[in-house]
Amino acid sequence: MTLVHVVLPGDIDDPASPSGGNGYDRRACRGLAALGWTVREHPVPGGWPRPGAGERDALAGLLAALPEHALVLLDGLVASTVPEVLTPHAGRLRLVVLVHLPLDDEVEARALATATAVVTTSEWTRRRLLDRCPLAPDRVSVAAPGVDPAPLAAGSPAGTRLLCVAAVTPVKGHDVLAAALAEVADLPWTCEWVGALTRDPGFVDRLRRQLADAGLTDRVRLPGPCTGRALDAAYAGADLLVLPSRRETYGMVVTEALARGLPVLGSDTGGLPDSLGHAPDGTRPGLLVPPGDPGALAGALRTWLTGPALRARLRHAARQRRDTLTDWTVTADRLAAALKEATAA
Repeated sequence: MTLVHVVLPGDIDDPASPSGGNGYDRRACRGLAALGWTVREHPVPGGWPRPGAGERDALAGLLAALPEHALVLLDGLVASTVPEVLTPHAGRLRLVVLVHLPLDDEVEARALATATAVVTTSEWTRRRLLDRCPLAPDRVSVAAPGVDPAPLAAGSPAGTRLLCVAAVTPVKGHDVLAAALAEVADLPWTCEWVGALTRDPGFVDRLRRQLADAGLTDRVRLPGPCTGRALDAAYAGADLLVLPSRRETYGMVVTEALARGLPVLGSDTGGLPDSLGHAPDGTRPGLLVPPGDPGALAGALRTWLTGPALRARLRHAARQRRDTLTDWTVTADRLAAALKEATAA
C-alpha cells in the first residue's frame, strides 16, 4: 500500500465556498483511496494564494514534520506562491504540485522548480506551464477532471431557461453576462446565477446595481452556492449553460452540463474549448465567444433564443458528446500514475 500526504486549502469542504479546485481535490483523494492508497490529508487554513507570515510558517512546520522521502501532493493554490517554504524540503521529500490555475509569474516558476513532478488538470495548463516555466516535459502530466453520470435534462422548447454556475467574481465574467442580458431584454428568458457571493462582495454589490439599472432584477436570480441535489435541480431545470469567464483553465461545470445533455455558451479562453470538445461527428455542443465581449455574448444568446433549428442541433451534439466523457476513475488512475513515477524518481 502506498502512502501520500496531501496538502489542501483549509476550505476544502466548506459548503459556503464550493469551487472546482476544491471539488477536484476531494474527488482525487477519494479516488486514490479507492485504488488502495493511504491518503493522509493536511488542510492548511489561510488566505491562499496570498498567505500571511503565520500561514507560511505553519506550512513550513507541516513539511518539516514529514519523514524523509515522503510523497507529498500539494494543491497549487498553496504551493505556487511559497518557493521559499518548499525549497528546503525539495531534496528530502518527493514534492508533487497539482496546478489548477497557473499564476504565470516568476514566483510560481521557482515553486514548481522544487517539485519532483507537476500534475495539471488540463492540456492547456500543461502547455502554458511548459511555455512559461523551465520544466522538463516528462515531469509534467495531465489528470483532467472526471464527471459523474447524470440524467438528461428535459429542456424546454423555447430554450429560455439560462444557467450560470460559477462563483460571482470578475474573472467569471458576470458583469459581461449582465451587460449581454440587457441587450436581449426584448426576448423572453430567465437566468439563474448559482455560485458563491462572498468572494468579492463589492463586485456583487455593483452587479446588483447593474441588474437593477437594466431592469433585470426579476429575471436574474442569485441563490448563492448550491451543491448536491440543489445543484442537480438547477441543471435539470436549465436549457443552456452560460459561462462567460475571462479566464478558465478547464471549467468543470462545462462537462457537468454536457453530462446532462445541456449545450454550453462559453468564452473562447484557456482550456474551456477543450472541455467543451466536439461530438463524434465533429459538431461543437455549444457556442464560443471572445471573453470580455458583451456584444458577442449577446449576439450568441439572441441566436440561441431565436433559433429553434440551432437549439435542436446543439442539443443533439451535447447528447452525443455526453457519451464521450470520462469519469473520476480515469482521473484517479492518471494521478496515481504520476505519483508512482514521482516515487520512483
